[in-house]
Amino acid sequence: MGWGQDISLDTQMVSAICPECKIVLIEANSDSSSDLYASVDEAVKLKAKIISTSWGNGEYNGETSSDVYFDHPGVMITNSSGDGGYAGGTQYPAASPYVTAVGGTALVPANNTRGWTESAWSGSGSGCSQYEAKPTWQTDTGCTNRTIADVAAVADSVAGYDSYESGGGGWYSFYGTSVSSPIVASVYALAENPGKLTFGSHSYTETAHLHDMTKGSTGTCSPTYLCTAGPGYDGPTGNGTPHGTGAF
Repeated sequence: MGWGQDISLDTQMVSAICPECKIVLIEANSDSSSDLYASVDEAVKLKAKIISTSWGNGEYNGETSSDVYFDHPGVMITNSSGDGGYAGGTQYPAASPYVTAVGGTALVPANNTRGWTESAWSGSGSGCSQYEAKPTWQTDTGCTNRTIADVAAVADSVAGYDSYESGGGGWYSFYGTSVSSPIVASVYALAENPGKLTFGSHSYTETAHLHDMTKGSTGTCSPTYLCTAGPGYDGPTGNGTPHGTGAF
């Protein structure tokens, strides 16, 4: 998926979940890390209270010095956990403790009370950060450092329209945590209290307001919860998917 399609996807997911939200699109000068980090700071300067970011790269030694670009108290920043599954490795800035790392799920219509069954999407990025210290609100024991992800939302095939691509574009079936990150950002916006939250910590004490994923896997790992959904916290889906706004 190109950057043009990703922009179309992000704005449409926000519009779909929060149709009365004011959407401000920040376009970086390039896809270099320094320009992307600067675009986050620019969004904060423009007084955005919720920021959705859908890009990421592999972790790198010294990334903690870049955390300053995401350390904005009172501003909630969501970031895609990655689309390569457990084998794809942990990504930055999803690994930063100053963002809400968003994994992905697959939704299938079902004849049950909810009307859907939901499981971890096979491409959802997860794992243990190589460099970021564990935030105080994470209590899982399989990672000494920061664990990815925090929460999740649907990432497996949603419809979106893009008019940017050559030939006039058209309707596309989008997938990936580039779908789930703006969805969760929109739920934060609907909750209307970013200034009261401490980065991505709130979902850890409000699990009653989340759908807990217990099925689905993103690969092979040890301990297994880092790549396999199960009761309670797990790597691919974190604490679960939004069930209202209470966890946000």
